[in-house]
Amino acid sequence: MNRDISSIRRDYQFEDLLEESTPNDPLQVFDEWLNKAIETCPEDPTAMTLSTVDQNNKPHARVVLLKQRSEEGFSFFTNYSSNKGEQIAHNNNACLTFFWPSLSRQVRIEGQIKKLSRNISEAYFLSRPKGSQLAAMASNQSQPVAHREDLHESVKRLEQEYVNSSIPCPDNWGGYILEADYIEFWQGRPSRLHDRLSYEKKDDGWVRTRLAP
Repeated sequence: MNRDISSIRRDYQFEDLLEESTPNDPLQVFDEWLNKAIETCPEDPTAMTLSTVDQNNKPHARVVLLKQRSEEGFSFFTNYSSNKGEQIAHNNNACLTFFWPSLSRQVRIEGQIKKLSRNISEAYFLSRPKGSQLAAMASNQSQPVAHREDLHESVKRLEQEYVNSSIPCPDNWGGYILEADYIEFWQGRPSRLHDRLSYEKKDDGWVRTRLAP
């Protein structure tokens, strides 16, 4: 690379993240931040990086979309037979990271992942556009594909097969929910003196701690 990237930086000029103006419940803070991101960040405000670990303790990360935030946790949907599905089956400890550059905000959420009920997965699958349903059925996610056209041909065959009927949710497709035990909020501030508040779940509730930037 010919370009010098070491000098690329920007100063953050956003509001403070102070204990006296921040709720004690991190889920309430997250909802406020997510709603602000939805209002001000038109491109994928629900995008989050899902980090998992495989059986060799090698980390993996990819971007997925948050589809629900409930009192139980943070939900997304995918192929259970994919690489991330196999990694979750081996080790269900995972991390979700949200980053909203225009707000200079980041949220990191750690916890354990489990599958959502089949009823929830099927209900969400039926709510998806038909093209997305067909793609989920046609794609053997994470497996090698000889030619791109092979996927298109599979989708075309399925379109004909289900032209007059609803598309069933594949057995190996569905939802996961991450039940959080640690949530950290990062707010960019001038001169790299960023605000960081962490919340750790204990038996008697959430414990909040300020961290050095």
